[in-house]
Amino acid sequence: MIHQTAIVHPSAKLGKNVQIGPYSVIQGEVEIGDDTRIESHVLIKGPTRIGKGNHFYQFSSIGEDCQDKKYAGEDTRLEIGDNNIFRECVTVHRGTVQDQGLTRIGSNNLFMNYVHVAHDCMIGDNNIFANNASTAGHVHVGDWAILGGMSGVHQFCHIGSHSFVGAGSIMVKDLPPYVMVGGVNVTPHGINSEGLRRRGYSKEAILQIRRAYKVLYRNGNTVEQALVELNEMAKTTPELQILAQFVANSPRGIVR
Repeated sequence: MIHQTAIVHPSAKLGKNVQIGPYSVIQGEVEIGDDTRIESHVLIKGPTRIGKGNHFYQFSSIGEDCQDKKYAGEDTRLEIGDNNIFRECVTVHRGTVQDQGLTRIGSNNLFMNYVHVAHDCMIGDNNIFANNASTAGHVHVGDWAILGGMSGVHQFCHIGSHSFVGAGSIMVKDLPPYVMVGGVNVTPHGINSEGLRRRGYSKEAILQIRRAYKVLYRNGNTVEQALVELNEMAKTTPELQILAQFVANSPRGIVR
């Protein structure tokens, strides 16, 4: 299960049925869960903890020191959940002491070729990062979000659950849940209704989310005015609670 040319540090902890391909390097302070597959020429550096059933394709670099110039070799970590796919040349960096000292990735995510996840990012579950999508440091991404190819997210931005970032978009503000954006100068383009249908949202829930979008983007409200209406709508539509909470707590201000 471990190719003869692979290098595995004696302190690395490997679960059951872990496969490691030719010329891959697993350094110290790395823990890899059961049924994880590591193809050829993969580097995994610790402290890193990886869950079960992950798949790392060739030339991915996982758990490397971050690119923040303030980083001075402090002991920081990377945590990865279960059943993620990291395609060719994906890079994921550990955290910094300026934040929590931790980069965390959840479960069931797909990171396509050349994706970069920077230091201190917090990535949820079931997300798709298309080719060359990149997140700067301290970015938070919820669940079921999609980042299109060549898109970029500015440091400290938050990307809400079930949102959709079009290819080539550059995010410098927070993106609320359910909302689709695109263009060189990023603008909202409605809600991710197709994604919501695929995930089992009812017609009524999608209708209420569409109405909430109009309150936030189409009815001429300020964010503060829209938030009052969103909180009221959330009392009868639970799906809107995460939207209202996101808007209320947005650290950088939302895309408008």
